[in-house]
Amino acid sequence: MSSIRARLRPRPMPLNIFPDMEGLPRIILTEATGSSAEVLLYGGQVVSWKNERKEELLFMSSKANWKQSKANRGGISVCFPQFGNLGSLEQHGSARNRLWSLDRDPSPLPPSDNQSSVDLIIKSTGVDLKNRPCSFEFRLRISLSAGKLILIPRVRNTDNKTLSFTLSISNYLSVSDISEVRVEGLETLDYLDNLLNRSRFTEQADAITFDGQMDRLYLRTPTKIAVIDHEKKRTFVLQKNAMPDAVIWNPGYRKAKALPDLGDADYKFMICVDSAAIETPLMLKPYEEWKGYRELSNVSSSYCSGQLDPSKVLYFFTKHHNAANGDY
Repeated sequence: MSSIRARLRPRPMPLNIFPDMEGLPRIILTEATGSSAEVLLYGGQVVSWKNERKEELLFMSSKANWKQSKANRGGISVCFPQFGNLGSLEQHGSARNRLWSLDRDPSPLPPSDNQSSVDLIIKSTGVDLKNRPCSFEFRLRISLSAGKLILIPRVRNTDNKTLSFTLSISNYLSVSDISEVRVEGLETLDYLDNLLNRSRFTEQADAITFDGQMDRLYLRTPTKIAVIDHEKKRTFVLQKNAMPDAVIWNPGYRKAKALPDLGDADYKFMICVDSAAIETPLMLKPYEEWKGYRELSNVSSSYCSGQLDPSKVLYFFTKHHNAANGDY
């Protein structure tokens, strides 16, 4: 009987994998309402996320060079096993400059829907072990649904030694103009200002706004952060778990002109918000696994006297998210 059920069970649809203009594998995810996402095996990078109206929600640099063997600035990418230059490894670690493989056995996660989800994996190489002598596996599930893009990163220590690492998921969001953007949910929190030698401050403003370069690491952040774009009347809500820190970055005019992989005016149309574990490195005992969660949602903003009430946005998001899916 079980063999009959197996034959009658619908076979999963194959992944939509296409070579891009340079021959690199590109995975197209779709879902019933018409939204889509594009994922590169190189770097495990999400380079496009469009809503049901085919509006692009992610930012990619105008100087993106798909021919080079290095990560392009923008989209959603993973920094692992080191964030930035906070260690002896290459800037932001090796994961974003590696060719990932399809993960055929994502257990204990349930099998994914090949049309709207993809499971990726990288394993430590000889170069990794030379720089940091502890083997690992990094698994990443990317799932698309109506109005949401979910990433589930998992790191397993496959060695008999303790594995230490820092990690971030960098989210480059497309905005109308950075001067029209507010980030809410980080008020009263401590942060390290990377423009002032990582000096520690406490956020005094009701919301973060932008009038120049910003590079801050917010500590012990809440599970939800809202990015409000007044001009587009759009709000991004980032929900996360097991990643206590948040990076807020925009290069501003002067820094943008100095970055070779960013157009001079690109800074106006982007904000980078990282879900991260940076201040305190994560530690895994031999054969232990860490699991994170990052959900990015796109909701319409409502206005009250020209200003958005962040508590109402987060309440609205939480109420409807939990009703549809249950708590994570």
